[in-house]
Amino acid sequence: MEGAAAEIRHRTVEANGISMHVAEAGGDGNGRPAIVFLHGFPELWYSWRHQMEHLAARGYRCVAPDLRGYGGTAAPPEVSAYSAFHIVGDVVGLLDALGLDKVFLVGHDWGALIAWYMCLFRPDKVIALVNTSVAFMRHIMIRAGADPDAVKTTEYFRRIYGPTYYIVRFQVSNTISYANELPRVSNHVYVH
Repeated sequence: MEGAAAEIRHRTVEANGISMHVAEAGGDGNGRPAIVFLHGFPELWYSWRHQMEHLAARGYRCVAPDLRGYGGTAAPPEVSAYSAFHIVGDVVGLLDALGLDKVFLVGHDWGALIAWYMCLFRPDKVIALVNTSVAFMRHIMIRAGADPDAVKTTEYFRRIYGPTYYIVRFQVSNTISYANELPRVSNHVYVH
């Protein structure tokens, strides 16, 4: 089976009270654990297509959801519905819906943060973790839920990287001011 690019299939799965778009490649894994890929900001499952095709062609089952609020996955309107607890719950619900007990977890950027939280909240679901671009930030991740004086992740990024850091710029209260600062390449500025 090695060599040929694997077909990527798409479906919608109900998990943790929302509908999640998921891309899958490969068969049942031939006894190998599945690999779950978590995308970054502002990305989709599509960021992982090459890795999925490569690993599926070598016999692995590959799964890449659009995370909550992205792409084909439901986007609850309440800001409070986007906590790490909710998103890790989505991933756990997805694993349950797909019949996956434990997985290899791969994260990038925002997906790496969620992958770290997954390892903290539900280590029973993770065999191994590979993250790109985001190191473990103990001072944020361990204290965030327990300490009322803990710094919010976006505030931490603002302090460390400044107000132009991409995650900081894309916060709802900053979106319009950011759009006004963009260089004008046309007569239109697109803000979602």
